[in-house]
Amino acid sequence: MNTLLPRLLLAFALLFGAATIARAADDLATVKARMTARITAIDALKLKGALGENNQALLEVRDPAVKEAAGVAAEENKDRGTVYTALAKSQGVTAAEVAKARAKQIAANSAKGVWVQDEKGAWAKK
Repeated sequence: MNTLLPRLLLAFALLFGAATIARAADDLATVKARMTARITAIDALKLKGALGENNQALLEVRDPAVKEAAGVAAEENKDRGTVYTALAKSQGVTAAEVAKARAKQIAANSAKGVWVQDEKGAWAKK
């Protein structure tokens, strides 16, 4: 009887931990699916000049007259934050470091005519 309680607690902890890991993987898969689903809208808004890529690897509204830009940016930035946090945790760095590296990649791979912000904060069309 004295060993039953610790064994039950250990079993519960293992099950809870496995469920948490599975949920985290599901969450990242869900985030990836949402991001993939909205990429066409983001690209169109960037080409219109309504959105730009800032130096923190987040979308920023460049033309507030385009109504949907703010909502799309907010949703995407929330998901990017989730991804950057997960990557940072797996790599043993900060989310800010992941974002800074990602911002450079995004700027380098952005289409011509898209607004990008350099490391010093200056905006320019690529």
